[in-house]
Amino acid sequence: MSHILITGSTDGLGRGAAESLLAGGHTVIVHARNEQRAGAVAPLIERGAELFVADLSDREQVIDGAARLNAGGPIDAVIHNAGILSGAAVLPVNVVAPYLFTALLRTPTRHVYLSSGMHRSGQPTLDGLDWSGGEATASYSDSKLFVSTLAAAVARRWPDIQGNSVDPGWVATKMGGEGAPDDFDLGYETQARLATDPQARISGGYWHHGAQQKPHASVEDLAFQARLIDALAAETGIELPERMPPSA
Repeated sequence: MSHILITGSTDGLGRGAAESLLAGGHTVIVHARNEQRAGAVAPLIERGAELFVADLSDREQVIDGAARLNAGGPIDAVIHNAGILSGAAVLPVNVVAPYLFTALLRTPTRHVYLSSGMHRSGQPTLDGLDWSGGEATASYSDSKLFVSTLAAAVARRWPDIQGNSVDPGWVATKMGGEGAPDDFDLGYETQARLATDPQARISGGYWHHGAQQKPHASVEDLAFQARLIDALAAETGIELPERMPPSA
């Protein structure tokens, strides 16, 4: 059984993944933005889930949170589920926080990043971006292009680590809206499987409902991967190692 951190798990797809993994006998760390939102996961805590609280739009809270997680028991996998649709915090929450958790958490051997079919309309340009969240300089589509590229870069740089991105489809969540047409369960099943299934050994894939798809060409562009990682390292002051240390 695996120990999995799921960011953004108070509702929606993160909550669905947490419930499914708990039912499967795994141990889960559920994440809430603040103590007020933590009340939403009380039923999961009663079922044995651990609670992690951090505002992912606040870089220092992410860094401090990663240190707290490292001080606990080993984490086998991270499902980077948290995301927002618009506003100045799009880059901090959707891209910077996953980058920092990837760079700082010592033990995960699987990273699953939530992308979107909308990543295909993202712009592969890094000029003029405000990664700190001071102002809105990137769209949701841009952020999902970046996080999909991060997944591909992790898979290439760390051959002993599995990095994959997942398009969960247009499902009925707060972000997707009540009229979203896709199957909600299919929206989280792929990332849950990639995080835990010993038979799921592919790394560097872009997935939708259990099948690999071809992402935007920039996702697999090694030069763009390098520029993105360099930009995130320069912005945060935290490097993504070329290869995970042996202790991981």
